Amino acid sequence: MRKNNILLLVFILIGFAFVKAPVAQLPEGFVYVKDHIPDLDVELRYYTSNNFIGKPIDGYNSNRLIMTRAATEALEKVQDELRYQNLCLKVYDAYRPQRAVNHFVAWSKDLTDTIQKREFYPDVDKQFLFRDGYIASKSGHSRGSTIDLTITDGNTGVPLDMGGAYDFFGEQSWLDYTNLTEVQLQNRQLLQDVMLKHNFRNYPKEWWHFTLRWEPFPDTYFDFVVE
Repeated sequence: MRKNNILLLVFILIGFAFVKAPVAQLPEGFVYVKDHIPDLDVELRYYTSNNFIGKPIDGYNSNRLIMTRAATEALEKVQDELRYQNLCLKVYDAYRPQRAVNHFVAWSKDLTDTIQKREFYPDVDKQFLFRDGYIASKSGHSRGSTIDLTITDGNTGVPLDMGGAYDFFGEQSWLDYTNLTEVQLQNRQLLQDVMLKHNFRNYPKEWWHFTLRWEPFPDTYFDFVVE
């Protein structure tokens, strides 16, 4: 009898070993982007400490890229076109939970926390980040059809030189900034052209920031966690 109990316990333990972790359920209309574009390069900066705050941001529990299905289908066309030029997209952010935006807002109110100022906003007083349009209490990212990205070399994975870093708060990030080399200007124009062609419009103060035209949730700000 004791032997049978031991065997039963072994079978139960084996069964637990094969139970898969529950798959996160996304809201209707959202998808995990790499399920549709497997060769996309994803580096969610707000999942890491490599961002203007200097620590992981609330709501980012994994490096999994999430967008609306409509935006993903448009982005897939962009990637397909670049692939023929031996280029690839690299994404720094897409869907962003409202709690992450709230984290930005709370950080902006602490004027003593300027650890990342030298790298991300050397010429902007932190108290003016809202006024100058670099931070907002509501973000198009939370609607699920906005994306921050660049283009990389298809062989090396190295980002093309855009003449300015991602999330840099300053004039060199603006679309009309022209104090750049010819190559940098060409790279920026390439990104603008291919995104616009597939119905993404740019935010003029950030060369990397695009929103899908006719986005499916224009008035809804989601707050589910990235996981």
